[in-house]
Amino acid sequence: MNSELAQKECVPCKGGVAPLATQMIDDLLGQVDGWSIEQEYHLAKAFRFANFAQALEFANRIGAIAEQQNHHPDIFLAWGKVGVEVWTHKINGLTESDFIFAAKIDSAFESMRAGESECA
Repeated sequence: MNSELAQKECVPCKGGVAPLATQMIDDLLGQVDGWSIEQEYHLAKAFRFANFAQALEFANRIGAIAEQQNHHPDIFLAWGKVGVEVWTHKINGLTESDFIFAAKIDSAFESMRAGESECA
């Protein structure tokens, strides 16, 4: 949805900064596809797959992005489904980096889907 946001890099939070205000969260939420705010400060989304192997592959892709960005989400893996929750633990809230990370996950999902189409 927003390749510009996905092109940015996550900035590690050292703590001591305020979480994003509601208006900024709403603005950034409009730039990521299908994500929602859960528990007042978690960015969440579920991705669906045809089988467990595809879901596992995607979870591993998210893990690789997390290591590269030094931004680590909660990942929930089930048959045909990967759930992701992102927030900045040090401030118990959301920062722009959480939305950047969400956009990177969306890009990885689109890339994976495009690869399936090419093989079909």
